[in-house]
Amino acid sequence: MPPLPQSVDRDSSNTVVSRRSRSPLKFFLLVFALSIPFWLAGAVTTYQLLPGLPVSSLMFFCPATAALIFVYRENKTAGVTELLKRSFDYKRIRAKIWYAPIILLMPGVMVLSYGLMRLMGVPLPTPQFPVPATLGMLLAFFIAALGEELGWSGYVIDPMQDRRGALQASMLLGLVWAAWHIVPYLQAHRSLAWIAWQCLFTVAARVLIVWLYNNTGKSVFAAALFHTMSNLSWQLFPIHGSDYDPRITGLIVTFAASTVAVVWGPRTLARYRNV
Repeated sequence: MPPLPQSVDRDSSNTVVSRRSRSPLKFFLLVFALSIPFWLAGAVTTYQLLPGLPVSSLMFFCPATAALIFVYRENKTAGVTELLKRSFDYKRIRAKIWYAPIILLMPGVMVLSYGLMRLMGVPLPTPQFPVPATLGMLLAFFIAALGEELGWSGYVIDPMQDRRGALQASMLLGLVWAAWHIVPYLQAHRSLAWIAWQCLFTVAARVLIVWLYNNTGKSVFAAALFHTMSNLSWQLFPIHGSDYDPRITGLIVTFAASTVAVVWGPRTLARYRNV
């Protein structure tokens, strides 16, 4: 996997100083605290938004909410406006070739997973892609992804990278991200083995998100779009996630993340530019 063209980091020195004063721990604690009502709601109903998505999945906007609270404390309304603008900061993606992995990487992973499972003799139904339902899920998952990535990518990952480097920061954030999902997984009646493999997938996927974020001028839109395609690909595998196996997908994504770390370098996950 050769390096793709790099984008320019547009952060000003004032922004760098501001983000380094942020406390990831306080941010994580607030995200988890805001999520508790949704976990409780998921505990009292078996209703699912989509197959595999309990009511507690509505916690998706908690990271953005936490980020908005903190940026308001840092810079009042101007900080809130600036963060919200990053929802559609696609102009940061100078090298349009980055749209290829942003949009196609996770569907490609799912196609490979499907093929490997067929070779292993796993009986799988024929995939179905109803256009209206797929478009509806695409929009819903993008809104949900923004609810997460405005917090994970737009607020907390940069101070973590400043202190630990991109690979360590992305893995640590991936662990937090995985832990945050455990309650909904349990409420969706996933087995402990399934959850463990899915956590591996989640950590590796976060490495890929940070890789894309760092190479697209720190575009939250890029991170959210990749996040959207990941969720959509899972929900369509092959029919509403009916036969999704995180053992297979998790290992494939872990291999992809490991390759990225070796080729682009663990310090920045982006060659020839500062993070």
